[in-house]
Order: sequence, then structure tokens, then C-alpha cells
Amino acid sequence: MGSEMEPLLLAWSYFRRRKFQLCADLCTQMLEKSPYDQAAWILKARALTEMVYVDEIDVDQEGIAEIILDENAIAQVPRPGTSLKIPGTNQTGGPSPAVRPVTQAGRPITGFLRPSTQSGRPGTMEQAIRTPRTAYTARPITSSSGRFVRLGTASMLTSPDGPFINLSRLNLTKYAQKPKLAKALFEYIFHHENDVKTVSFAFMLFSFIVSFLTLGI
Repeated sequence: MGSEMEPLLLAWSYFRRRKFQLCADLCTQMLEKSPYDQAAWILKARALTEMVYVDEIDVDQEGIAEIILDENAIAQVPRPGTSLKIPGTNQTGGPSPAVRPVTQAGRPITGFLRPSTQSGRPGTMEQAIRTPRTAYTARPITSSSGRFVRLGTASMLTSPDGPFINLSRLNLTKYAQKPKLAKALFEYIFHHENDVKTVSFAFMLFSFIVSFLTLGI
């Protein structure tokens, strides 16, 4: 029954049922037969975007007010009846090397890292900011970014020849004149590709075109 349906209608049905991978694969087949099929192009871009989309409203991020007005504090003195000596300390009051082993550089393994010591290492916040999201990753996975990634939804290359959209050859002025197409393209660049430079230029261009269309100039 499903094989007799129109391919575009079947792909839209997959999209509505949140079967984004099946939708993207079917759109790829349609684009191989008709590369200028705009409906299949938009639907595939939306499907790839939904694969890696993270609803940031659901992420519980602690604001500045909560950090400043945090009333939780560590007691400076022990409670009555519990004032025992802390084990594992030497005569000077510092932690014992047996409790907190150090590296060859003299840095505690379980302590805080010195500033600028992890800027070039992979998996750090600085490296994640510098590294854009490509077609191989859904989002930079860090413990400090406060973002969650759905497991198994990282999009790989949609075709063996390369990515779905070549951003370097994209004519943003052409797509900015079509609001619905521009929205799908903007979300794809922002969520899927994470190309900050391109998405910033696209946002300014889309806003400029929309303001002119609104004013009727």
C-alpha cells in the first residue's frame, strides 16, 4: 500500500511520523531523478535538521541570578560532636599525596586544571567552540555546554560525493527572497552544519530582505 503512494507524499508522511532517516533517504532518491525538485530539497533539509535539533527550552541552564543569589554554602566549622581530625592530611595541613596523587608536572590529578592548559585538547569547551558542526557530528559534546544530544541521531553524509548542501557555493541572496525556503535553509545551516560565519551572514541578509518586503520598498 505504501509503495503505491506518491514518493513526495510518502516522504512527507515519514516526516510527520518523525521517521526522519526514511524521509531523507526517500528525498535523496527523488533528488537523484530530479535535482531541481524544490519540494524534495526543502523536505530533506528539514528532515536532516530535525535529526540533530535540540529543544533548548528543555535544557535546564542555571542563570546568572541563580549563581549570584545561591545561598548554599559549606560550613566553616564542624558540627558539635563531629570535630575529628580529617584523615589523610600531614602536619602542615595540606592534602597528602597518597590521597591526591599528582602528575609529573606536580598537578593534582583530581584537582582543577590550571588556566589555558586544556585549550588545545580535543573534547574541551574551547575546542568545541572553535570546531564547527560538520556532517559527521550532531553537536560538539561537552560537559560545559549544557546541551544534550539524542543518541543515534547524528547525521552522516547523505551521499558518497559529499554533503547535502555546499555552503561555499550557496547564493543566499537568491534564497532570501523566499521566506519559507529561507527559514528551512537557515535552520539547516544553524543546527546541522553549525557554520557560524555563514549563518550570521544569512541571518543579516534574511532580516534585510524581510524588512524591505514588509515595508514594500
